Amino acid sequence: MRPAAVAGSLARRELVRFFRQRNRVFGALAQPTVFWILFGAGLGPTFHLPGIGGAELNYREFFFPGTVVLILLFTAIFTSISIIEDRREGFLQSVLVAPIPRWSMVVGKLLGGTAIAFIEGFLFLLLSYTTGITPGPLALLASTLFMFLVAFALAGLGFVFAWRTDSTQGFHAVMSVVLFPMWLLSGSFFPAESGLLGWIATFNPLTYGVAGLRQLLYLGQAEPPLPPGLPSLTLCLLVTLAFALLTFALSCQVAGKRTTGDLL
Repeated sequence: MRPAAVAGSLARRELVRFFRQRNRVFGALAQPTVFWILFGAGLGPTFHLPGIGGAELNYREFFFPGTVVLILLFTAIFTSISIIEDRREGFLQSVLVAPIPRWSMVVGKLLGGTAIAFIEGFLFLLLSYTTGITPGPLALLASTLFMFLVAFALAGLGFVFAWRTDSTQGFHAVMSVVLFPMWLLSGSFFPAESGLLGWIATFNPLTYGVAGLRQLLYLGQAEPPLPPGLPSLTLCLLVTLAFALLTFALSCQVAGKRTTGDLL
């Protein structure tokens, strides 16, 4: 088979398997939505942050881009678990011994996970019109394309961790210790502009994914209600693209090596 056909078959397999498991579909979309509703209701009255245009930001509006990225992260994580399941069931070994380049397998897995995360993120993105953000056609198109790039980067990151992990329990531990704090310190949940948290956020690649999506949702508006201190849109695009290329390269690298245990 041609590498493109292999990648397409693996990506289609990921989509079919994910949407047959309705509990995974519900969990990846429902939990971040509940977070957005509950935290918006609970923290909204105490949240006071003046925007660049002078208007005070509503917390649900501020938290919305972070929730979209959280959905992309959760879905990418859930999809990466299939690597561990495929190894346990023997399917992954069959793919690895097939006369195909390893990168085609990586591309198929990543595109499948990216497509699933993108679909769920896009469904939630449509709720932006209920928050007062109301992106125009150009802003909506740019936001969806940027979401796809962020989803690809997160799918690659999940692939790297899942490939080096032997159990779903170990992978969930990695998620709790690394991936979820990575989202918390990205400016999604609260502004991180100064001090130690500000320095951590500066070196967190997901910070630029959240900031880029936050700006693209208001693309074309004269005075967008954005929080101060955001990195430029150009920088967000460059860092996110570099993050996606790096996770893809790491995925190809780990897929070409034998694993001897968890994260070894």
